[in-house]
Amino acid sequence: MPSSKTTSAASPRRTRATGRVTLADVAQAAGVSPITVSRALRGERAVAQELCERVQAAATALGYVPDPAARALASSRSSHVAVLIPKLSNTLFVELLDAVQTTLVPAGYQTLIGVTHYDASEEEAVLRSFLAHRPAGLIVTGRDRSPAAAALIEGSGVPCVHVMEVEPGSHSVGFSQRDAGRAITQHLLDSGRRRVVYVAAQLDPRTLERGEGYKEALVQAGLGESVNKVLIAEPSSMALGGAMLERVLRETPETDAIFFCNDDLAQGALLAALRLGVAVPGRVAVAGFNDLPGSDQMVPPLTTVATPRRQIGEQAAQMLMKLMRGQPVEQPNVDLGFQVVRRAST
Repeated sequence: MPSSKTTSAASPRRTRATGRVTLADVAQAAGVSPITVSRALRGERAVAQELCERVQAAATALGYVPDPAARALASSRSSHVAVLIPKLSNTLFVELLDAVQTTLVPAGYQTLIGVTHYDASEEEAVLRSFLAHRPAGLIVTGRDRSPAAAALIEGSGVPCVHVMEVEPGSHSVGFSQRDAGRAITQHLLDSGRRRVVYVAAQLDPRTLERGEGYKEALVQAGLGESVNKVLIAEPSSMALGGAMLERVLRETPETDAIFFCNDDLAQGALLAALRLGVAVPGRVAVAGFNDLPGSDQMVPPLTTVATPRRQIGEQAAQMLMKLMRGQPVEQPNVDLGFQVVRRAST
């Protein structure tokens, strides 16, 4: 008897032209019905422990992987959540993703990660691909997307939560980028600076919103004529930050403070200032955004805006689970705020 089971597991009868091991193959190898295999792999209590062990052993021997698309079609539900972010190289989104995963996985969900590279057409393509697999839910970054992408989300009927910004009329978890930009600029003004330049790269909608907050702070202080935005479309980096510090001080030598849209730019500026002998904050104050790792270790330590990306990920995942389970969401738009972290660079 044992030899016949070993033969079945080693040479399963494939029921698909693709050669993929199926539920029926596992059932044949384990000597049970396909429905018993399905229930055993789902961990249902009605299946005896001995049968569960036999099914699991057969599945392992055959290298069986459940087909999530087939399971979704059969049950009209999926255990996958699609998460769309702009970049994986940005620590900000890596921390957010980790928080989403650590919240969803214990509840039985797995994440499908899509990277859009700040490109509207790429976001549409990722959405089309993921929605074809009938995910249980969606988490998307920001509120600025093409009409086609918005229609895909709306037409799918899949529960969706937007992150990083608060978006009335939808479910969202984030904070006001504009308010944060205004607050860090106001800090520079309160410290006596009057010639503040805003330097931004990548130019995604959140970066531009911070720039609007910067402008509002100057206008409210009666310094509207001093508004000076230096906008660069290329990706943000420490090398670019160093180059931009040199450019700003060369082109507008009266500048006494620079607000960089991201900490990596500001960190690069501080390193360049050390190399060039530019006194910070004596000659020019430097501020960043996002409080990325290492900002508190710079020379001098970097003043920045701390953003709650882990909390955003956790609360977005919790909100999405309620939506997926058909439970009420008392507060569809959650503003987690931000914190201006004052350090020696200003």
